[in-house]
Amino acid sequence: MKLTNIPEKYRDLLADITSADEYTYHFLWNCAENEVFSFGKVFLPEGVCDPLDYIRESGMVAETSQDAFNVFCAQIEQGIIESCEKNSISLDLRMKFPGEEDFSMNHFYANFLLDDNGKIKSVHFNIRPFSVREKFDKQVLNAFTSDKAPQIFSKRCRTMLDNHPDDKIAFIQLDIERFKLINEKYGVEVGDELLKFILDSLGLICDEETPFCRLTADVFMVVTKFENEDELLDFIHYIESMLMGYKGMEYRLIFGVAVAEDKSLHTRRLGDNASIARRSIHGNALNNIGWFNGNMKSELHKMQSIEDDMHKALLNNEFVMYLQPKHSISTGKIIGAEALARWIHPERGMISPAVFIPVFEQNGFILKLDCFIWECACKEIRRLLDCGIGPVPISVNISREYVHSFDCVTYISDLIKKYDIPINYLELEITETVDSQGISDVVANMKQAGFKMLMDDFGSGYSSLNTLKTTQFDVLKIDRGFLSEFMDSERGRKIIEHMISMSQDIGLDIIAEGVETKEQAEFLRVCGCDAAQGFFYSKPIALNEFEERLVSINK
Repeated sequence: MKLTNIPEKYRDLLADITSADEYTYHFLWNCAENEVFSFGKVFLPEGVCDPLDYIRESGMVAETSQDAFNVFCAQIEQGIIESCEKNSISLDLRMKFPGEEDFSMNHFYANFLLDDNGKIKSVHFNIRPFSVREKFDKQVLNAFTSDKAPQIFSKRCRTMLDNHPDDKIAFIQLDIERFKLINEKYGVEVGDELLKFILDSLGLICDEETPFCRLTADVFMVVTKFENEDELLDFIHYIESMLMGYKGMEYRLIFGVAVAEDKSLHTRRLGDNASIARRSIHGNALNNIGWFNGNMKSELHKMQSIEDDMHKALLNNEFVMYLQPKHSISTGKIIGAEALARWIHPERGMISPAVFIPVFEQNGFILKLDCFIWECACKEIRRLLDCGIGPVPISVNISREYVHSFDCVTYISDLIKKYDIPINYLELEITETVDSQGISDVVANMKQAGFKMLMDDFGSGYSSLNTLKTTQFDVLKIDRGFLSEFMDSERGRKIIEHMISMSQDIGLDIIAEGVETKEQAEFLRVCGCDAAQGFFYSKPIALNEFEERLVSINK
């Protein structure tokens, strides 16, 4: 019904009722003419042309709600410029109005009037504080929309599947990669604020026919209709653009997508498929969207079997340390070794590190395995000293997954003291990372404690040369892929030659990994790199074989 069709006495009554409302703020925004009209409880001063800009700059929105409010504004501003598919959006956020001392939770509602082209031409806003009952109801709703009690969300998904039998429907699951590190770096409270921002923003992005919820921890689910893959990708990228940059924080979103090919499946099954796709893409630096396919289930079962056996394997000494010798190219002698973990399963035999290491890095078990290998290396150095065999330095790997949360320096220093070995016999390797600034403090602490630091897989990242300006590492280990790829052309060989020369000019030692041929070894020697490891010299070997080679080669 149009307002002009309402008798004048009822219009006056409507105005009286609105004006008598002591709690709700109402205002109309004529977007095309930049005019604002307030009624009821008023807080906007006269002359305001853009109420959203005024509210953003006034300080009325709490800092914890500011980023979600920016998404709210972006949705409206986009609808003014382009066509809008929604008639309204709403957001719950903390605000403090003139005359109030504290921020309180409010419901901010925007109802749109669209022109013939579907663009927003005017908006009716109302802002109303939460009642005590509403606060309680919201807590109940959140409880029944989680992974532990997904009744409401599951019902919405089932209704959507049933009502659209001929439409394509996708289950999209997303999470924040290594969210644990965000809690450790910024604090748990900031981590919780980030999760609330994501949930609030999804509420603005998703319309009534697009169910969404926070499943558990940092995992969220969105279910949407789509016509083709490009449209679905555009939607995912739009979600990503809206959810990034909270408080200037750096984080990465991972998406898993499962298309509902069989709409008769339980919604939990379809969600599980999206979860499998999401987990499959973790650790992939080049892609953050995984697509479910039938083969992923078998991969998930393999992963699950590894996780089921890993704790028992550690207790039963199924993990063993192998050593891969490092050789001098010019003399052929062993000048060091790298400690590597191997898993000898009682039923499955030798399990490849390529199978279990990524799983351990994802679930956090890698720290326990690394601690085990660190101690094995110290024991071996002590044993060689006691046997009168001249030991060589053994390098151990430190995974980036825990360097910010675990005091590696103290732990390894205590091992040095426990086994009473010279610190120069134990060297530490950390993989090169584009987040070099993030581990610089850790490396500095390790060097201050007296450890020799090796940058592992140099050349595999995107900032290799840039990191040399300020690196605190002592040794660069040239990545095996870098060596094999660049050896194929004259230009590539020139790059390797100059990289070695440049590194040595600034005081960095070089070790080449993955040396597999005599040609590669000779080329490295001519370039000035005398240290190498790889299958040309030796694969990783058991301790008894390493000791025999050490004695025979270095005598």
